[in-house]
Amino acid sequence: MVSNFLPPVDKEKINLAYKNLMYDEVYEMLVEPLHEELYKRQTFDFIDELSDGQQLLLAYDYLRTQVGQGGFIQFIQNGYIGLLPSMIEQLMKIGSKEMAVVLDDVLKVYVLNMEQLGRQTTVEEFAKLYEEFKEFEIIDQRYMELNLATEKNMLDYAMQHLNEFSA
Repeated sequence: MVSNFLPPVDKEKINLAYKNLMYDEVYEMLVEPLHEELYKRQTFDFIDELSDGQQLLLAYDYLRTQVGQGGFIQFIQNGYIGLLPSMIEQLMKIGSKEMAVVLDDVLKVYVLNMEQLGRQTTVEEFAKLYEEFKEFEIIDQRYMELNLATEKNMLDYAMQHLNEFSA
């Protein structure tokens, strides 16, 4: 899919950062304009206008923020579960099969327990979800083990297809 939103990015600067192994900087240069535009529009419908690579980068950024703070239970409780199906498909396309399997496992646990995991909770009920769904401890750990390699794989893809990400 071709993007309807190609922000200007200093390709020389991004190439230099990538060449110097400054992956966090490269990641931010690519994802920041997407977050800024999403914030301006105030609707997740914006994601449908993006290329597959941009969609993956933006969705994965929500994933890594949420999971980094409170695991997949927080990711689900904050309403981001709908990002997983396309993220799984896109991760498979770029060769991050192991992370795609992890996210597929999250989706399976969610589908089997949709009623409990999908409902609004109080702070106390939210805390109890961590006790009730111990399987997420293992899934969260697998995510953490694969995260850096997955991010690197996404950046490798972005650098090989930079015109998909910027004007």
